[in-house]
Amino acid sequence: MESLPSKLVENAVNELSRLPGIGKKTALRLALFLLKQDKSMVEDFGNAVIRMRQDVRYCTICHNISDDDVCEICKSTKRNRAIICVVEDIRDVMAIENTSQYNGVYHVLGGIISPIEGIGPGDINVKTLVEKVKTGEVKEIIMALPTTIEGDTTNFYLYKQLKEYEITVSTIARGIAIGDDLEYTDEITLGRSIINRTPYINSI
Repeated sequence: MESLPSKLVENAVNELSRLPGIGKKTALRLALFLLKQDKSMVEDFGNAVIRMRQDVRYCTICHNISDDDVCEICKSTKRNRAIICVVEDIRDVMAIENTSQYNGVYHVLGGIISPIEGIGPGDINVKTLVEKVKTGEVKEIIMALPTTIEGDTTNFYLYKQLKEYEITVSTIARGIAIGDDLEYTDEITLGRSIINRTPYINSI
C-alpha cells in the first residue's frame, strides 16, 4: 500500500491490519469510516476495547471468559455439574450454547496439543480438569475438540489421564466433518453430535 497523506491514519491502518482477517485495504476502509464518525462514537469504541482488555477475566472454575471471577454458566444452579464438556476455546462454548441441547458445564483447555506449534500438555488447562475429576463429583467427561490430528492427539492424552477414574469419557458424534472447527458447524449438526455422543474408547 502506498504511504498515506496522514501519518496518524497510517498508524491506525497499521494497527487495524494486525487483527485476524483484516488486510491493509480493509483496515484503511475501517480507519476512514471511524474518521467520519462523531468523536464520542470513536471514544466509546476505543474505551470498550480498552475496558474489555483490562477488565475481562477468566472463570476460576472453567476458564471461560467472564466479567467476574466465576462465569454465569458455573454460577447457574440449573446446570448439571456432573457432566463436563471439554472444549478448545471460548468460541466452542458459544457454539454449543447456541444449540440449546446441552445442560452441563464446561472446561476450556485454552488450546490443543500441537508439537509443530510447540504446544504441549503443560501449556493447556489439563491439570485443573483432572483435579475436578478427582473430587468424585464428575460422572461424565464429553470431549468436544476439533476433528483434526491435533484434536485427536489431545483427546487421546486426556483419555489416558482420566481412564483410571470411575467416570464415563465420551466424544461428540462424528456428524461433524473431519477437520471442521465447532464454531463453524451448524447448530442442528452440533446439537445432534452432543446428544448422540459415544464412548471415547469406541473411537480409538
